[in-house]
Amino acid sequence: MTRASVPGLPSRYPIGGLLPALYADDDLAQRFTAGLDTVLAPILSTLDNLPAYFDPALTPDDFLPWLSSWVGADLDPAWPADLRRAVVTRAVELHRWRGTRRGLAEHLRLCFGVEADIHDGGGAVWSSEPGGQLPSAPTGELLVRVRAPDGRPVDAARVLAVAQASCPAHLTCRVEILPGTPHETGD
Repeated sequence: MTRASVPGLPSRYPIGGLLPALYADDDLAQRFTAGLDTVLAPILSTLDNLPAYFDPALTPDDFLPWLSSWVGADLDPAWPADLRRAVVTRAVELHRWRGTRRGLAEHLRLCFGVEADIHDGGGAVWSSEPGGQLPSAPTGELLVRVRAPDGRPVDAARVLAVAQASCPAHLTCRVEILPGTPHETGD
């Protein structure tokens, strides 16, 4: 949809009716202002409905990517419109948890409807006893195990792309797709 011109959209404020009485019967003035009304009607309609443009649930589909850029939400054009709207709505909340296991798990749940078990292999190691043996070194890998409820197929490449976007730069990221629900595998 384009808001540059909307054929047949009437102006709520026709300019011809606002002209002085001298021009009320002037055919040229009325046709000229009618042309201006055609150009201005979409602009006035947009301004009249401006609050709806800032609400992810109400904004037009073509405005959603721009609105998502305001809150830093990465939208996949392949996602259905309802999912893209939900991601924009929850973007600020998800940013609050970005870089944490909880944040990544919530993001994956929202985007793909999956449950994720996240193992962070980065970080520092230490011993609680002075001079004690250090635990094994970090693996340097973020492992994301994903399980789709109801046995639905999960696109591992898309899950990996979302996980890599949240993965710290010093870690590699790997995704495993597990079959079934946790009860089926004994988890």
